[in-house]
Amino acid sequence: QVQLVESGGGLVQAGGSLRLSCAASGNTLNLNDMGWYRQAPGKERELAATITSGGQTNYADSVKGRFTISRDNGKKTVDMQMSSLKPEDTGVYYCTVAYCNQYGRCGFRSWGQGTQVTVSS
Repeated sequence: QVQLVESGGGLVQAGGSLRLSCAASGNTLNLNDMGWYRQAPGKERELAATITSGGQTNYADSVKGRFTISRDNGKKTVDMQMSSLKPEDTGVYYCTVAYCNQYGRCGFRSWGQGTQVTVSS
C-alpha cells in the first residue's frame, strides 16, 4: 500500500503561480507513473499531467506551456509548478501513483486526499 500526502494548494489571482507537492510513503519500492488529476466543480476528474519513473511527461492540452511536472525518485515525491493560472484551473487537485507491490504484482494505484486550488478572476 502506498499513501500520498499533497500540499501547496490555495487561493491565487489569475496570472499567478502555485506549486503542488506530493509525497509517497509506505511500500514505495516500485513506483511507476506519478501524476496529478483535477476535478472542477460539477465536472469529472481529468488528467492534468503525468510523469514516468524515467522522467517522460504528458500534459493535458489545457495546461501545456503553463504547468511543469517533476519528480524526485529518491525522495518519492512529485511536484507540479503551475504558472499563468486561469479561473478555469480552479478545482481539487489529486496526486496519484501507479505501483507494483512487494510481490511484484503491478496495476495498483493510490490517490491522495486532494488539495483545493482556487483561481480568482
